Amino acid sequence: MCRHVGYLGAPVTLHSLMYEGEYSLERQSYAPRMTQGNLLNADGFGVGWYHEGEAVRFRRAQPIWTDQSFREVARVVTSGCAVAAIRSATVGFPVDESSAQPFRDGRRLFSHNGVVEGFGGVEAKLRDLAGDLAPIPDARAPVDSALLFALAARRWREGASLGEGLAAVVRTAAALAPGRYNLLAADGAALAATTWGDCLHVRASPDAVWLSSEPLDESGWRAVPDRSLVTADFSGVRVTPL
Repeated sequence: MCRHVGYLGAPVTLHSLMYEGEYSLERQSYAPRMTQGNLLNADGFGVGWYHEGEAVRFRRAQPIWTDQSFREVARVVTSGCAVAAIRSATVGFPVDESSAQPFRDGRRLFSHNGVVEGFGGVEAKLRDLAGDLAPIPDARAPVDSALLFALAARRWREGASLGEGLAAVVRTAAALAPGRYNLLAADGAALAATTWGDCLHVRASPDAVWLSSEPLDESGWRAVPDRSLVTADFSGVRVTPL
């Protein structure tokens, strides 16, 4: 159910991040290898990256393989930090651009790979916990992931670090409802991710780190244990239990 990838390191093209590798994010949209029930991730895609200190995005409600114009543009756009995602929409939520991720709050980018089970029964509680959504347009998207994002944004605005914000969201949401809470975030200088019910893999080199739901190729990836928090910056990668 959905796939995402985060990158931090020496600048690379968006094309290399999303289209290259034997098991690229594009391939995962029509042939995921580690899926939980869905055969396709064809209900939208998006990517966020950093240009001159600003987080910018491209999102669509169509399968990634159908957008040949973006494939061309991706060859000439480079960034040292990015988050990309492909979507398999949960039944009951619309297939539209506002629900494609990553979501954005200032310099922070956010993606959720998973589902809040029984969302209708806990939606009101999540909205109460998230507080005022007016300053964060993406938090009002018609999908369960948006309220998880709202919770994270609130924590970040209160001073939590990137990883602390994600960990707090998982603990809060999991206490209210079962689900798969694999979250991914970036701020231009760091990445953070959680595993809770779905897979995540990490690859690190001397000058870069990748976090991906599924390995993009066969070189140097390792699985992150379930119920873990991963944080990565230019000083290294750390994995801690949730």
